[in-house]
Amino acid sequence: MTPLTIERLEITEVREGVSLGDDSFFVIVHGAGAVGCYGPVGERIAVYARGTVASVVKDASVADHIGLLERMRAAARTTPSDIASWAVGAVDCAVWDLHGRLASRSVAALLTAQKPRSSVPAYASWLSQDLTSVDDLDVLRRAAADDWCFTKWGLRGTADDAPDRAATRMARAVERCAQAVGTPLAVDAVGTWSPSAAMAFAHSVDVSCLLWLEDPLPHHDLHTYGLLAATGVPLAVGERAHCDEDPAGLIHSVSPRVLTLDVVGCGGLTRAVQILDVARSQAIPICPHGRSLVPGLHLAAAFPDAIPAVEYRLQWEPRRQRLYDVALQPEHGRVPLPDSPGLGTTPRSTACPARR
Repeated sequence: MTPLTIERLEITEVREGVSLGDDSFFVIVHGAGAVGCYGPVGERIAVYARGTVASVVKDASVADHIGLLERMRAAARTTPSDIASWAVGAVDCAVWDLHGRLASRSVAALLTAQKPRSSVPAYASWLSQDLTSVDDLDVLRRAAADDWCFTKWGLRGTADDAPDRAATRMARAVERCAQAVGTPLAVDAVGTWSPSAAMAFAHSVDVSCLLWLEDPLPHHDLHTYGLLAATGVPLAVGERAHCDEDPAGLIHSVSPRVLTLDVVGCGGLTRAVQILDVARSQAIPICPHGRSLVPGLHLAAAFPDAIPAVEYRLQWEPRRQRLYDVALQPEHGRVPLPDSPGLGTTPRSTACPARR
């Protein structure tokens, strides 16, 4: 039997109702009379996928995900960047969607020999709500009361404060807000802290109030992260992992409490499964980053032992869901797995060919 192959890759854009700066592009792969898609992604990612990855994808087997990933990674090495890694991941997810549609199975069912779970626990994040500037604690209480596994909030550093003063201010904010909610909180520094502020925070905060501190530094500074982990502060890293990064080195150097892996940004579902295997061997759970909610949901449905929860971004995800024909709606702190083949999402009918 002739293997099913990919015929071509194209990009479409949902333009109607999209705000300036929103991701609005979808990667579309054609093969065997069917189409697979993934999106939305930003324009630079879409342009890279169309310009650098498309020729690598043509005539590749729909089911040989590892072989295709290696070909795409090799192409991306010519101009390595976060954009290249995201483009590889977006195409990989679109091919998984095509595979699932051709097989009349969900991607989660293709990823595991077991029956995938029908819904996945989620935690809520609201990163524009910085804990150091919360006046109305009821905002936090209302979010925490919606049956989420837990909540995650912003905790950005500023250049105005001395590191010790900034660290003390942020530590007290975490403790105050956790006490108000009645449960420990996760916080995301979004890469805004200096190493000295991060170390001062680690020595100042009551860690019983903190589920994890995510990405405090602008880059994966493995040496400083190792020093931070040695203080006992729970660290979360992995959102910035790219398709050629060694996950074993990251885990060994940092000893994170959790990997907040971005399933598309790391190189797609195929690469995410490889990283998951490494993390699971070290008993490190993965909580997929919310920008790639749909493929993260399928990964979590397939591997419940390794993925306790996915991130649902309260501020941005409802707007992204409007780009699909059918939106995913959380129910009592869980996100249902789509019951249609592939990834289970289709660009809204207003999708049209992207500008060249």
